[in-house]
Amino acid sequence: MPPLDFEAIARAAGAACDRARQEIVPRFRSVAVESKADGSPVTEADRAAEQAIREVLRKAFPDFAILGEEFGREGAPDGPCWLVDPIDGTLGFSRGIPLFTTLIALLEDGVPVFGLIDVPAVDERYVGWKGGGCRRNGVPTRVSEESDLSRAIISHGDPYCFELFGCSGVFQRMAQECGLLRGYTDAFGHAMVLSGGVGAMVDLACNAWDLAPTQVLVPEAGGRCITLPEHGGKTGVIFGSPALVEQLERFFAR
Repeated sequence: MPPLDFEAIARAAGAACDRARQEIVPRFRSVAVESKADGSPVTEADRAAEQAIREVLRKAFPDFAILGEEFGREGAPDGPCWLVDPIDGTLGFSRGIPLFTTLIALLEDGVPVFGLIDVPAVDERYVGWKGGGCRRNGVPTRVSEESDLSRAIISHGDPYCFELFGCSGVFQRMAQECGLLRGYTDAFGHAMVLSGGVGAMVDLACNAWDLAPTQVLVPEAGGRCITLPEHGGKTGVIFGSPALVEQLERFFAR
């Protein structure tokens, strides 16, 4: 297979996000919420956005598979595969909180090589690929260089996710030792790490589509991203300033 054309991949993913915004933004604060089999929320906006994203990506790269949160997998069992989360942060979206995102990643041989985080409410889009750097609205961005846990803003996912991941004690330790611990959850928090405002983040009990963009973008923004061993079929990450990530990783030592 020829080398991936990341410029074309980025254009297709960007066009897909533009289409997703057309489905998501008009429905914000005006959409009914349902519960999926696992109890997580879903809305008409999630489904319409994923369908729109699939349509754009399928047309641009018909040989690539697509795996999305709402409609599963389509396409070849091998070769490049898109990962799609049409609305990351559906719970907040459904309650009128504008910190939701759209996530698109591309896997090659099962490894994330391209990532995009779109934040419609603040009109910011983070895009990057292996060896290509990370850009916010076209401008290169870098993670924080902070090394002191007492000074850095440290973010985290929902506290119950620490319990699901078997790490309740880690959250308690973070609450005690991180002077500026804030819950900028979901990929909005990930984006704030990429922009350097949040020094590092711990996000646990996640699915592949939640984390794949970040696994690409953080190293490209000069940071470190550690993927933790799976627990209960879910994955967790620690990412951000390399010095902060190294310290937070020790919280997980058993």
